[in-house]
Amino acid sequence: MFDFCVVGGGMVGSAMALGLANMGFKIAMIEPNIPATFEPEQPPDMRVSAISLTSEKLLREIGAWDEIKSMRLCPYKRLSVWDKPSCRTDFNCVDIGQSHLGNIIENRLVQLGLHNVIATTEVNFYKNLKVTNITTHQSASVTLEDGQVIQAKVLIGADGGHSAVRKAANIGTQGWEYSQQALGIQIKTKAGQQDITWQQFTPNGPMAYLPLYDGFGALVWYHNAKDIQHLKSLSKTKLKQHVLQHFPAELVDFEVIDVASFPLTRMHANQYFKGNTVLIGDSAHTINPLAGQGVNLGFKDVAALLSVIREQIAKHDRSIVLQPGHCSLWLNQYQVARRKDNLIMMSAMDLLYSTFSNDLLPLKLLRNLGLKLANHAGPVKQNAMKYAMGL
Repeated sequence: MFDFCVVGGGMVGSAMALGLANMGFKIAMIEPNIPATFEPEQPPDMRVSAISLTSEKLLREIGAWDEIKSMRLCPYKRLSVWDKPSCRTDFNCVDIGQSHLGNIIENRLVQLGLHNVIATTEVNFYKNLKVTNITTHQSASVTLEDGQVIQAKVLIGADGGHSAVRKAANIGTQGWEYSQQALGIQIKTKAGQQDITWQQFTPNGPMAYLPLYDGFGALVWYHNAKDIQHLKSLSKTKLKQHVLQHFPAELVDFEVIDVASFPLTRMHANQYFKGNTVLIGDSAHTINPLAGQGVNLGFKDVAALLSVIREQIAKHDRSIVLQPGHCSLWLNQYQVARRKDNLIMMSAMDLLYSTFSNDLLPLKLLRNLGLKLANHAGPVKQNAMKYAMGL
């Protein structure tokens, strides 16, 4: 019998398992798709994340940051947002007394770094095995495709937006799929590694640039599904021509390496726990990736759940903490701490998206004025930047 079983060994699930293992709990973690091992000569992956300073702090605390950093990442010191060049807001790490605002890292490398550290712990890691059945009663029971049955006192769902754990616990959701999609374009710039990430808003949707290591970069182009499919079908040369025609002049010369499209969805679980089952990360919420908050919200879930468990251990005997009647107390504390905050962030991203992704004159005037004022707002701007960085 395990204390916790974490279903999903992605970035968020792995951080959860490692944090709990560090507390001395008996942990099982299940991941059906182990990523390829890292080799320095590999090209960058398509899926990358802007890891906030708060997420970096969590990864340091659980002992994984050095392992992640030893592979490759790109710190960014500046962030710019604009509608048109005269209506622009620029953020700089110097303004808030930090060495950087965050790091752009390939998702796979964050996951691998966590897995490498987990390998040094006593976590029972079930790799490349799919879950075939889940039951949740006094204790949770998870059956794997090879017939193994894992039992745990608490079940943690970290298995993504289509979470089997969430469905097994009969937890409902609310949400929708956005009309637009995101086109990710991997590029190699003809400049050195950059320290700025930027985003321009247009009536058709945002266009963004994320710097990667060694002059690589990622472009994100929001558009309707039909246009996204057309852009994906183009040759690399023709796609570059379209990018140069539509993206801002800040984009340095580049070559297209790869391209992929991603659907945009919003989903929020009606509750974050039920009985002895709890949801974290994309199992509990998916968000418009407009401001790169998705995985950072997941890491905040991890930090909050570790915090309430740590408080319980300080107050009670460890055996009492995981008793069914007691679990609901601290699981509810976690839900209260995270669900409202996540909902606010999701709604804020939707408001930002709808405000900027149109060409209505009154809204254009308001948003342009807002961006101009924001760039000269002093302490207000600094506090907004700190909130976005999770400080």
